[in-house]
Order: sequence, then C-alpha cells, then structure tokens
Amino acid sequence: MHIDVYGQGGDIPVVLIHGWAMHGGIMTPLAEGLVRLPRVKVHVVDLPGHGYSREGEDGFDVADCVDRLTRLVPPGAIWIGWSLGGLVALRAALTASAHVAGLGMICASPCFVSRGGWAHGVPMSVFEQFGSDLATDYQGTIERFLALEAHGDENAQACLRELRAHVFDRGQPSAAVLEMGLYALEHSDYTEQLSHLTCPSIWIPGGRDRLVPWQAMEWAADGARGRYHRIDGAAHAPFITHLAELMVQLKILVREVHGE
Repeated sequence: MHIDVYGQGGDIPVVLIHGWAMHGGIMTPLAEGLVRLPRVKVHVVDLPGHGYSREGEDGFDVADCVDRLTRLVPPGAIWIGWSLGGLVALRAALTASAHVAGLGMICASPCFVSRGGWAHGVPMSVFEQFGSDLATDYQGTIERFLALEAHGDENAQACLRELRAHVFDRGQPSAAVLEMGLYALEHSDYTEQLSHLTCPSIWIPGGRDRLVPWQAMEWAADGARGRYHRIDGAAHAPFITHLAELMVQLKILVREVHGE
C-alpha cells in the first residue's frame, strides 16, 4: 500500500485517508496544513486499488485496510478519514484502539445509507445506481459523482474544477475496486458501536453535503462523546473549499490528544 510521508522527525503521527474513487494526492492541501503543526508527521494513504496502490491490488475491503495499515503506520497515530476513508479510520479506532490515539471524521458517517431505525443516510439506490453505471459509463459515472460532491458548496464551481483536475492524477481505479468501495459504503454500519470509542474524536460535516447529512455526524459525535463542528458553507470536500476552518478543528484535536 502506497503511503506518502510529510514532515521529518515529527513524533506526532497523523494518518490521512481519502474517499471513494480518489487517492491521497487529492488531500495534499490538508496534508501540507497538518505538517505545519509542531511535531506532526503526516502519513497520506492511497487505499488498495487506488492511486499508486493500484498495481497488484484487485480488491478493497475495510477490515483488510485496517489490518494492513496498522502494520504500516506508527502506533498511537491520529487517524483522519474523509468519506469512505472515514469508515477505515472509524473501524481502526473501534477494532485496533491501541493504534489510534485520536479520530477525525470529515464528511464521513458511521452508516452512509438509510435503513430501519436510521434515517440519517442517503437511499441505498444512490450507491446502487453508481455501481450499475460504472459498467456502462465509467467516465460519466465519476463525473456525476464529482458533481454531487461539489453540489451545494458556496464555492461549488471552484471545488468541482479542483476535483476534476486531480481525480485521475495517479491513474484510474478499476470498476471492480470501485464497486467494492460502494459495497462498503452500502453495508457498513457502526452506529451501535460508537459508545465503545475510547479516543478523542472530532466529527466535521459540511452543512450543504448531499452525500453525508450533517445530522448523521451530529448524532455520531454525541454517541461517541466526541466534538462536533459543522462547516456551514461546505459540501462534501471541505479540505478544498474551507481548508482554514477545517484546520482550526483538526489543530484542536491534535492538542486534545497530545496536550499541547
């Protein structure tokens, strides 16, 4: 699994994990912001089948990602996940707590789809449609997904331009890998496990996000006894459009974990 490392000699490790169909490079502005914090060293992951982790990788599974990452990144790290990457970070915090000192969830829900007893998701049909469309119109499907990520943001056009410009900087993930990622989004549900979290956490939604309702993350923050901050003008990619506000909250998380 490919991991870019920002910063030399820092003793506060941070793991940064991207979302569906993306790669770690898309989060470079956030990595560069984090590494400016004292003592921080950032490990930016390309998930299996994505970016520079495509070669020799023909599958994607959240549990497998956690197992592998806990052997690749330093223990006691702050794990920050965006969207699908949030599922990886959350599972790590729940199942490998010795490795996770803090948890940052950016536009990431413990349960992405609506189901019985959980109304704070999107309809299952949204992800099912993306999956069926991948086989017949790969490029068009990715384009529609990028548009949905940017939709509603007060800087939507700039956000969409940035996503379009860099989505395939490190190559294209296979349709099969993307379908496995959609399966994880459709079927993962950690709502009943949030009370088991033992590390400090911050839950940061975009107030205009069409993929992850802010109400889901507000509920999750309460269940996890974590902090909550909504970026009102943001949609699904606040690290592009509202980096300064996002950085304020993540800086607080680093201080909360390390007492600085």
